[in-house]
Amino acid sequence: MDVIPLFPLGTPLFPGVVLPLQVFEPRYRRLVRDLLELPEGGARCFGVVAIRQGWEVEDIAPAEALYDVGCTALLQTVRPQPDGGFRIVTIGDERFRLLDLLVGEDPPYLQAEVEWLADEEAAEEAAGDQEGLTAPGGWPADPPHDELVSEVARGSMEVLVRGVGDLFGRYVTAVATLTGDVDGEGADTSELLEAVAGEPRALSYLVASAALLTTEDRQGLLAESATRRRLQTESRLLRRELTLLETIGAVPAPLQRFAGPRSVN
Repeated sequence: MDVIPLFPLGTPLFPGVVLPLQVFEPRYRRLVRDLLELPEGGARCFGVVAIRQGWEVEDIAPAEALYDVGCTALLQTVRPQPDGGFRIVTIGDERFRLLDLLVGEDPPYLQAEVEWLADEEAAEEAAGDQEGLTAPGGWPADPPHDELVSEVARGSMEVLVRGVGDLFGRYVTAVATLTGDVDGEGADTSELLEAVAGEPRALSYLVASAALLTTEDRQGLLAESATRRRLQTESRLLRRELTLLETIGAVPAPLQRFAGPRSVN
């Protein structure tokens, strides 16, 4: 368990996704200054958590205002502004679960006790890979059958990845056509899909951050620890959104474009 500073936002951050921010509120200016005072080489990061309701977290109980799963943002670049604010670029890193919120006057920003979800991810990834692959009564425990299960799991994951990639490409094309930006979006998406080729986890976070989904849908994808299940959910969501785009012919409002930052590391 660790204590980290929090930066509530209107949408979740995902691992590997670039997040630029303009920092103008005094409490978050202080947060950036505190991070810059940490020793060189240390992890200069804060936790990004999505706001469940409203925009001013302090107007209601913070525990009720925030979702309980977030992602750390690693500070990459900082550009001080003439007015005392900062333009910063961060990148999503580790997922965490909020255990307790710490509210005080010094520091003026929220802090939280968190647990890291790396161990949960490892366990859920293994469980997710076995889902739907065990025969009635269970596979025999000898190694040849274990190897068979692993091989089938890898093959089904490849099919799932191709399917989600194809659906996402169709989805981006449909949105770009409706918004009149056919050239720009298509080229960018092809480059991004190439960048995450062979990396199912990175693909799942790209789709989660880039598609025009509700905060609730995005948060559900962030909270899912197994890549396979995240991709399966995205397949259903993209089919749903494609049906709406093709039958209604309208982009979900309010339009935030592909609201997630466009680079995946």
